[in-house]
Amino acid sequence: MEPRYAELHCTSNFSFLRGASHPEELVHTAAALGYEALAITDRGTLSGIVRAHGAAKQAGLKLVIGAHLEPCDAAPLVVWAADRTGYANLCRLLTRGSARAAEEGGDGMAGRCVLAFDDVAAHAGGLLAGVPLAGLVEPVEHLAHWRSAFDDRLWALVEVALEGDDEDRLQAFARAARLAGVPVAAAGDVRYHERSRLALADVLAAVRRRSTVDAIRGELLANGERHLHERRRVAARFESLPGALDRAVEIAGRCTFSLDELRYEYPEATVPPGRTAREHLAHLAWKGAARRYPDGIPEKVRELVAHELALIAELGYEAYFLTVFDIVRFARGRGILCQGRGSAANSAVCYCLGVTSVDPARMNVLFERFVSRERREAPDIDIDFEHDRREEVIQYVYATYGRTRAAMTAEVISYRLRSAVRDVAKALGFSLDRVDRIAEALDVGDGLEDLPTRLAEAGLDPASDACTRLAALVGSLVGFPRHLGQHVGGMVMTRGDLCDLVPIQPATMDGRTIVQWDKNDLDELGILKVDCLALGMLSAIHRAFDLVAGAGGPRLTLATVPAEDPAVYDMISRADTVGVFQIESRAQMSMLPRLKPRCFYDLVIEVAIVRPGPIQGDMVHPYLRRRAGEDPVTYPNDEIRAVLEKTLGVPLFQEQAMRLAVVAAGFTPGEADQLRRAMGAWRRPGLIEEFRVKLINGMLARGLSQQFAEQVFGQIRGFGEYGFPESHAASFALLVYVSAWLKCHHPAAFTAALLGSQPMGFYAPAQLVRDAKAHGVKVLPVDVNASCWHASLEGRLNGGCAKQPAIRLGLEQVHGLGEAAGRRIGRPLSAAPRSRLPCRARPRGAVASGPGGCVRLVRPRPQAGGVGGDAVPRAARSQAAPRGPR
Repeated sequence: MEPRYAELHCTSNFSFLRGASHPEELVHTAAALGYEALAITDRGTLSGIVRAHGAAKQAGLKLVIGAHLEPCDAAPLVVWAADRTGYANLCRLLTRGSARAAEEGGDGMAGRCVLAFDDVAAHAGGLLAGVPLAGLVEPVEHLAHWRSAFDDRLWALVEVALEGDDEDRLQAFARAARLAGVPVAAAGDVRYHERSRLALADVLAAVRRRSTVDAIRGELLANGERHLHERRRVAARFESLPGALDRAVEIAGRCTFSLDELRYEYPEATVPPGRTAREHLAHLAWKGAARRYPDGIPEKVRELVAHELALIAELGYEAYFLTVFDIVRFARGRGILCQGRGSAANSAVCYCLGVTSVDPARMNVLFERFVSRERREAPDIDIDFEHDRREEVIQYVYATYGRTRAAMTAEVISYRLRSAVRDVAKALGFSLDRVDRIAEALDVGDGLEDLPTRLAEAGLDPASDACTRLAALVGSLVGFPRHLGQHVGGMVMTRGDLCDLVPIQPATMDGRTIVQWDKNDLDELGILKVDCLALGMLSAIHRAFDLVAGAGGPRLTLATVPAEDPAVYDMISRADTVGVFQIESRAQMSMLPRLKPRCFYDLVIEVAIVRPGPIQGDMVHPYLRRRAGEDPVTYPNDEIRAVLEKTLGVPLFQEQAMRLAVVAAGFTPGEADQLRRAMGAWRRPGLIEEFRVKLINGMLARGLSQQFAEQVFGQIRGFGEYGFPESHAASFALLVYVSAWLKCHHPAAFTAALLGSQPMGFYAPAQLVRDAKAHGVKVLPVDVNASCWHASLEGRLNGGCAKQPAIRLGLEQVHGLGEAAGRRIGRPLSAAPRSRLPCRARPRGAVASGPGGCVRLVRPRPQAGGVGGDAVPRAARSQAAPRGPR
C-alpha cells in the first residue's frame, strides 16, 4: 500500500515566467498519482486558482488555495487558506502587496507583490503557513520570527531534490525545526508536472532574466526533480523524517476552504422609496416600451417583456439590469453615444430600457441565449461607448461603487506563436538578426505545423538540433500566460469589499485597478460584469449627427434614423461603402453585390457571413447559391427547418449551432452551452473537436445521414475559427445601416466625422477625401483662419439634405502640429465664421483673438513641419495603406 501524500508547495505558470506547467496539468497529474490534495501556491498571485479549481472538481482532487510570499524583511513563506476568513485575508494581503509595489514606482501589471512581516502578521487569521528551509542561512531565527505570527499554525517545510547531499540537509532541517519548536512537513517545491518540462523551465528563467540559458547555467535548477513524483518515491526521499508526509496530509485536511464557498453578491440597486428592485425594473421597462412604441406596444413585444421580466425576477438579476440602465443613463446624460451589443441584443427588456437599439419587433430575439434558467449563467451585457469618452463612464462606475467595490477584469496575455518563437530563440542563443528573420517569416494565421517551413524560409535548417529544440520548446510554450493585462472594458462590482473575493492590483493606466481573474474565471464562479467598451464608429456617428444638425439638418439619434431606406440598400448593393462600419473591407465589398441586401436582416447576415468561421465551415457559397435560386433549399425534418429556415438551411450564427445540437443531436441545454463556449474560444479551435463523436452519433441515431452529420459538424467547427452570434451581428448591423444612411444622405457630414475620428477603419484620410469628392462633395483645404482642429462643414443644408455643404479640412490633418497647439490656433466649431482679411493687410507675425478667446495665428514664422512652413496636410500626404479594422 502506497503512503498518503499531499503536495503543499507548487508553482504553476501563473507565477509568470516561473512555473513550467498549466494549473490543469498539475492538478490532473496529482490526481493520477493518487495524491490526497494539491496546493497551488503561486508567487504573490491567485491568477491561476480558478482554472485549478475547475480542473480539481473535474478530477475529484482536493485543491488547497495558497500563495508563496517573499516579504522584504523576513524569510519566504507559503500560506494556505484554512477557511473563508483565511481566504479573504489572503486576498487582502495580496491586494496590499500589489498596491505597495505600485506606490514604490513599479508597474502595477508587473506582478510584483511587496510585503513586510507586519503585513502578513496583520492578515494571519484563518491562514496556515510553512517556511521553506532550503536556502535559509539562519533557519532557527526565521522560524521563531514567523512562529510569533502564526503560533501552532506554522510548519517547517523540508524540500530536497536529489542534489547529492539530501540526507545531510534533511537532518539539518530537522534540527533547526526542533530548536525552534516547529513541526516539519514534507513538500516538493514543484515547478512542473513532469520531468520533460525542465528545458522549458530553463528557458523561462532565461526570459525572466533577459539572458540566455547558457549564460545563467549556474543559476538554474540542478536537475529535473522538481516535478510531481509517485508517492512511494516521495516516501523514500523523506524516509529519515518519520511523520513528515503525514503532516503534509494533516495540513491539507485542515484547509477546508473551497472556491465553491464564494457567494458573489451584486450591489443593491438604488430604487425610489416604497418600490422594490423588481417593481422598479418593471416600471422602467414598461415606461421605456411605451416610449419606444408611441403608437402602441406590439403584442409580440408585450409578451417578450413580460416573459423576460418574470425570468429576471426568478433568477434575481434585477439589480444587474438596473445598474446597466444607470450606466447608460449617465452616458446619455453626458451626451455620450452608446449602444448595447452581444447577447444583450436578444433582450426586449434591454431594448425598452434603452440599453440596446435592436428592435425585437423587427427580428426574432432569443432571450435564453442571453439569460437561461437551465444554464444558471450570469448575464453579460456589452455596451459600446464613443471611444474618446469611454473613460468618463469607467470613472463614473469607480465613483459610484468606490475603489474597494469595483475594478476592471483582467485579461491573461498568453504566448502566441510569434512571441513564443522570439522568446525561445533568444533564450537559446540565436542571434538577434536570426530571431528577427524567423519572426518576420511567420504569418498571422500560422500554426506550429508551419514552423519548419518558416524556419527554412528564414534560411535555417529545420532538421538541425538547434531548430528541432526550438520547435519543441515553442510547442510547449504557446498558450502559456505571459502576464496580466487589462480587459478591454469589463467592470466587476460587488456589494461588499471586492478584495474579499479576489485580489485587486493597480493597472498600468492611472486611475484603474483590475482583479486578478479574467472573464472566463468570472464566468466559472458566476460573477457578473458589465463590459464598457470603446467603439470608434460611435464617435464618428455622434460627430456626424452634430454636424448635420449644425448645418441646419434634423437632430438625429440611432433610433430616429429612417429605417429601411431603399436608396441606402441600393448604395450598399453597389458596394459603395468606403468608410461604412463593418462592410468597407475588400472582402465585404466583393460580397455585397452578390448578396444584394434589401432589408435589415440581410445586413445581419452580411455582418456575420464574411468571417473566418462561415468561410472555413463552407457556409458562404451554399448560402449564396440558395439565395440566388441556383440550389434548392431543403431540410431533413421540420425541427431543423425551424432552426435554419431564416438562413436558407445554412447555420450562420452560433445560436443556430446551439439549437441544432439540441434538435439534431440530442444535446441537453447544458451541453449545447458547452458547445457555445467551445465555439467562442476561437483561438483554441481544437476544443470543438471534442464534440465531434457526440454530435455525429447523435444525428445518426435520429435518422440523419452520415453526409448531413459530417456537413453540420464541419460548419459548426468553422465557428472555432471565429463566428458571430446573431445578436452581436444584429447590433453591429444597426450601426452598418446608420453609417450607410449618413453616407448616402449626408456624405459631407459623414466624411468630416470620419476624418475627426481617426485612426479607425480601413482607409487613410486621403482615401476618404477622394471618395467624398467622387460623391460631389467640395473639400476645402486647411486654413488657419477658418479651420477647426477637426474637419468641419461650411454652408447650410438646403431643404434638409438636398444640397451638401463643403468640408473644411481640420488642423489635425497638418503633419507635426500637436493637438494642444492646433486647438489654440483653430476656431471652435460653434464659433461664427471670422472675417478673413488678406494676410498682407495684417502685420507680419501678428495674432488676433477669435471668438471665445481663441487665438488665431495670422502669419507665423515658417518652420519645418509647422503651419506656414513645410506643413503638409495629412489628407494630401497619406495615400497609403488601410489603418486596419476598428
